[in-house]
Amino acid sequence: MYNCLYFNDFIILYEERVKTIFTDTKACRIAPDFSAFFGVFRAIFSSHIVKREVEMKAIIDWQGDVKFSGASGSGHTVLMDGPAEHGGENSGPRPMEMLLLGLGGCASFDVVHILKKSRQAVTHCVAEIQAERADGVPAVFTTIHLHFKVSGEALKPTLVERAVTLSAEKYCSASMMLEKGGVKISHSFDIVSADEERR
Repeated sequence: MYNCLYFNDFIILYEERVKTIFTDTKACRIAPDFSAFFGVFRAIFSSHIVKREVEMKAIIDWQGDVKFSGASGSGHTVLMDGPAEHGGENSGPRPMEMLLLGLGGCASFDVVHILKKSRQAVTHCVAEIQAERADGVPAVFTTIHLHFKVSGEALKPTLVERAVTLSAEKYCSASMMLEKGGVKISHSFDIVSADEERR
């Protein structure tokens, strides 16, 4: 039995490499369609993979007023606080802002990771997030839009779009969890040239 948390990444990487080899070979005018082959490959080996849940922990410690210190299971801390009108000192992000930061970090990790696996020379990636919340209690997020600004050398728009799509539809746990809770999430991207990035 195989225990591989990144099995799909492995398949995607080698599927792209095989396609690239055949596409770039002058002796082969038309690259063969390997979709069926890799589909069967996934089906056979997926049954041998042990899927295990990963437990995560966090500790939230009240620091007085509306200030809270959060400690992650990986050993990092962050301070959350509220605005003055709610009894805070604005000394840290709001808890709901932390949700947006987590979503953006999760999605950005996917996009950069997938682009590197696709052999794209990505040098910079910024995710700008806009969100709307319900006018009432609970003031849940109703819509969230992520816009990626990706920089690099000779980036292929099709591969950048593919990375954003795969993150949105397959890999970003935070995005999928929020969508299952009824949040409408949309994505867009721009490729920023090296000259524009230096301005």
